[in-house]
Amino acid sequence: MKRLEGAPEYNQRRGRFTFRRRTPHRWALLIAAGCLLGSVTLWGCRPAEPPADLVIINNVDPETLDPALATAIEDLRIVNALFEGLTRSDPRTARPVPGLAERWEISPDGRRYTFFLRTNLVWSTGDPISSEDVVYSWRRVLDPKTASDYAGQLYYVKNGEAYNRGKISDANQIGVHAMDPYRVLVELVNPTPFFLDLCAFQTLAVVPRKVIEKRGDGWLREVPLPVSGAYQLGHWRLNEKVRLRKNPFYWDAAHTRSEIVDLLPISTPSTALNLYERGVADIIWDKELVPSELWDDLRQRPDFHTFNYLGTYFLRFNTTRTPFSDARVRKALTLAVDKQRLVAKIRRTGEEVASHFVPTGTAHHRPAAGLGYDPNLARQYLAEAGFPDGKGFPVFQYLFDSAAGGAAKVHAKMGVELQEMWRRELGIRMELRQMEKKVYLAAQTSLDYDISRSSWVGDYNDANTFLDLFMSNNGNNRTGWKNNQYDSLMTEANQQVDIAKRATLLQAAETILVRDEVPIIPLFFYIGFNYYNPARISGIYPNIIDLHPINAIGKAKPAWPARAGK
Repeated sequence: MKRLEGAPEYNQRRGRFTFRRRTPHRWALLIAAGCLLGSVTLWGCRPAEPPADLVIINNVDPETLDPALATAIEDLRIVNALFEGLTRSDPRTARPVPGLAERWEISPDGRRYTFFLRTNLVWSTGDPISSEDVVYSWRRVLDPKTASDYAGQLYYVKNGEAYNRGKISDANQIGVHAMDPYRVLVELVNPTPFFLDLCAFQTLAVVPRKVIEKRGDGWLREVPLPVSGAYQLGHWRLNEKVRLRKNPFYWDAAHTRSEIVDLLPISTPSTALNLYERGVADIIWDKELVPSELWDDLRQRPDFHTFNYLGTYFLRFNTTRTPFSDARVRKALTLAVDKQRLVAKIRRTGEEVASHFVPTGTAHHRPAAGLGYDPNLARQYLAEAGFPDGKGFPVFQYLFDSAAGGAAKVHAKMGVELQEMWRRELGIRMELRQMEKKVYLAAQTSLDYDISRSSWVGDYNDANTFLDLFMSNNGNNRTGWKNNQYDSLMTEANQQVDIAKRATLLQAAETILVRDEVPIIPLFFYIGFNYYNPARISGIYPNIIDLHPINAIGKAKPAWPARAGK
């Protein structure tokens, strides 16, 4: 196999990856790595600062660290370290455990939760955290002016949806109330079996009211920034790193294992692996940062880890644009996709082909029967829609986010393969449209696309975290698709206490999504992949939502020989 210059090569004798010394790109790479860490002054970077105890490669710069606005996984990892909610996620099981609330009581009908806050809660600046802060934080998410894509997480709270959609204007009618400084009463519309999971999600984290009211949209620039989580924000330097420092005022600071954590925005697989092999980085989270040509070698190593988790790679249609407003067109394109070929040729890492949207193994879920691969039926649907053999079908664009490596990157390869499949089977022409990730997400939100690459990782282990995504009122829908029957089934399912009946309703909703209306094309379910040396790093546990709280992660004394450059 021909290798790109500067790409890592596996050295059988040494049992690790090495990099060509004669490759001129290598030195630029290492110089960039020095500047990234801010600890190398040889090339005139910033003055040295204390080294981090833990260095994590986090793919790209976050869009925002505001819990109410963050949606990308790269953002959420950091937000989760800075701000905490009433519950938090157990690092082993990802199930909700006490967070800012030390305990709670649930009424017999499952609709009233009384949370008891810890009496020693303070912001990182030393000011007390009270129940009023919880109420403010949740109301802020629901405030239409905040424009939170995740506001729907609080629609399960009484009058949460009505307030967010402007049907009522009195925030006091929202079902979250401060009973006294240490008790919060939450009233739900219906029993919600995953409500404690929602309380651990970043959108419901507690944020500093005084600073937000003083600074407005610029509140994250406050120094020092009051936070409620295990870490404080040391600094955030674009294209360099986010530095986190242990919050000594955090209620569980005694169990925060790393004092200083750096998260680097590295999106080039060869660069990421270079930094890891040299001991500069300790952890790499994302599968996209695994050099695909090295997958077979890497998967044999004890510091490379695979696991199943709740994540789906799919395509969105912009159903507000012609011809994608026609379900027959959407079905035609879906049926013409050979998903098995995509997985075998491009991914090559064992993912399960997806004909439904909710990943296999999701708790209490019965998968719907979606559309398979049938080019003949695809051509029939396209002809019925008025485009026999693709005649008259307009040239359209496929939107995907940029990542280092250009056309060699997985998203681009997927686009190229889809482009050829649709040309060959349907006689239609597609152009590729690549955008920087922040612009790409903005284009999705504003429906400035035809078809878009997408992915979704479950926020908790329940089908609702996938299926409520495409309800008409969900800010993360991003397809323009609205279906009253789908909304009704989802609403009824989330009011249902009987698990079996609820599963039947959710299956019916998913059937509309992946067989009848098809505003999306599920392609495959993710297999998790990360790498770290288990003899040196502990506190990372495989779990079904791939959630790994940073405060639980720390280093042990090296049991393996140090890597080159360490």
